[in-house]
Amino acid sequence: MAGFSLRDLFGRGARLAAIALLLAAPVVSTTEPAQAARLPNAVAVFSGIDKITGRITSFDVYIGETVQFGALQVTPRVCYSRDETEAPKTTTFVEVDEITLDRKIRRIFTGWMFADSPGLNAVEHPVYDVWLQSCKTTSEVPPPDTAEKQ
Repeated sequence: MAGFSLRDLFGRGARLAAIALLLAAPVVSTTEPAQAARLPNAVAVFSGIDKITGRITSFDVYIGETVQFGALQVTPRVCYSRDETEAPKTTTFVEVDEITLDRKIRRIFTGWMFADSPGLNAVEHPVYDVWLQSCKTTSEVPPPDTAEKQ
């Protein structure tokens, strides 16, 4: 290596490494993961199947309201979706109770349901299954306050 010493090589390598770090630093600081905003909705849309009749029913439930489907009572606590420009990720936190034959109420499910994976956390009951279809801001079904006044 005529004309270069080890000091020149390490010095040049260190300068190149420093330049590379300086050039990469703005890229690292600006590439934070994008966080798609969760949009809260007023209505959760569920589907349920009565396994005896084979009938599938879709029903709207306002957040905090309890709706009965067969022997099940479904109460969504939140229902989130994303903006139409984002990848869909519709979720709800829901409580499902069963009314037993002796008229007692027994909690059979509490947790998150995901519309894009209906089999993941669907409520499975010997007679009825319930799963999340979507969330929406309004419904043709009157809200609970309006329904009571009529």
